[in-house]
Amino acid sequence: MLNNIGLPGLLLIAVVVLVLFGRGKISSLMGEVGKGITAFKKGVDDGKQEIEEQAADVAKDVTPEEDKEKA
Repeated sequence: MLNNIGLPGLLLIAVVVLVLFGRGKISSLMGEVGKGITAFKKGVDDGKQEIEEQAADVAKDVTPEEDKEKA
């Protein structure tokens, strides 16, 4: 159904949305979307950093269990 929408169809949809909601509402909505994307990226980066830190902690302690008990 939407496979053949094209540029004129997208422009028509954009104009209808602009008329219905107004420029101010759309601007604030896009601002919120931007904040959400930024927060998502920050969360992904924090998750990657946490995983890397855990992997680094595991890699640091390479002494065998037998040597730990003797010390």
